[in-house]
This record gives sequence, structure tokens and C-alpha cells, in this order.
Amino acid sequence: MAKTKEALKILDRITGKDVALKRLIEEEELNAKVARLIYEARTKAGFTQQQLAKRIGTTQPGIARLEDADYRGHSLTMLQRIAQALDGQLEIHLVSGKERLKAA
Repeated sequence: MAKTKEALKILDRITGKDVALKRLIEEEELNAKVARLIYEARTKAGFTQQQLAKRIGTTQPGIARLEDADYRGHSLTMLQRIAQALDGQLEIHLVSGKERLKAA
């Protein structure tokens, strides 16, 4: 087996055919992606965590949690509130398993 430094290939080798482990990794990737999207939208809009928290009626530690890649409690309601507070729009896309396989 050839050596690689690509994280996704390494994870694929580790997980093998373990569907449950692959699903867990996908969930963690999604949590990290949502956290990153919130952070990037907030900073692009020029808001501090405190300022965004005030606009959506929560606390600065609440925003910090939402921007944490390990946080698992993202809700559509909260994401919509954040999008509106940043004068944005929340868009969600569903991709079928067949379409995901084509993209990979």
C-alpha cells in the first residue's frame, strides 16, 4: 500500500467497510462544516461573537459553542436566526446517495 498524507484517504483506510464508523465521521465533518460556516459568515459581516449574540438574543458563549467544531446541537431555527441577523439567507441542499457517490 502506497503511503499518503491525504487525510480522507487515511480515514478511508482506517474505517475500511465499517459503515457505523464512516457515518460517525460524516456527522463530525458536518458539525465542523456548520461551525466553520457560522464563523466565516460572522467574521465576513464584521461582527464579534458578542455583537451577533445580541442580535439573535443569546450570549457570547452560546455563539462560541455554535462555532465549535465539536458542537452537535445546531438547529435549523438557530441557523435561520443567524442568517437573518447577518442579512443573509439559509439554504439547505439534500443530495441523494447516488449523487454523493458521483461527486466522490
